[in-house]
Amino acid sequence: MVSQMAPADFFEVIHSARAMRRFKADSVPDELITQILEAAVSAPSGGNAQDWLFVIITDPEQRRRVGAVYAKASQMVRPFYSNATKPAHMTEAEYQRLKSSGFYLHEHMGEAPVLILVAAKKKAPRQYGGIDAAVEARNQLCTRMASIYPAVQNIILACRALGLGTVLTTNHTLCEDEMKAVIGLPEEVETFALLPVGYPPDNFGGVRRKPLGEVVIRDRWGNSWPGAS
Repeated sequence: MVSQMAPADFFEVIHSARAMRRFKADSVPDELITQILEAAVSAPSGGNAQDWLFVIITDPEQRRRVGAVYAKASQMVRPFYSNATKPAHMTEAEYQRLKSSGFYLHEHMGEAPVLILVAAKKKAPRQYGGIDAAVEARNQLCTRMASIYPAVQNIILACRALGLGTVLTTNHTLCEDEMKAVIGLPEEVETFALLPVGYPPDNFGGVRRKPLGEVVIRDRWGNSWPGAS
């Protein structure tokens, strides 16, 4: 079994929690999974409702079944990713490595030692009254995601702090009903993310991001954040 590393410095964790899509076969101790889940449920929740659900999948056959659904959904979007234009800030080599790792996970999701399926109980649509239906629908979608993805980010950071790799994926939602059938989730539950978790064969490294001057504005459009390089 791989030994547990000491928790890393907070900002080191943030700046080195890059996406991991390949994993060693080593099992992940339940006590580490518990730590990760405790981090997840410490995240903010809209109205403190805490309607989230976390499905931990470690049984090999169940992982295989979940992986098969993910592979089916991923094939639906493979042409898009295959033909997507390289982002300007990436080199061709970097982009090819990104695509290769993504395509690898499409076929090998079920081989990760742990899969975490993040779900939530559905809520009855709010009826604000006097608000355009399309605006109201977008607001409610944002609210639903805002109550789930902070927990997902906590999972990502907790994994990194414990020496584990992971990545946020959502392809499975294209086959939502099949995924729910595999897990046995009831109608009133919907899924938002699937994260493979395991010890990565590669080193954690600094993530390279666009300069702040390209992505941050001050007060209004056209004003860059001061001092951004």
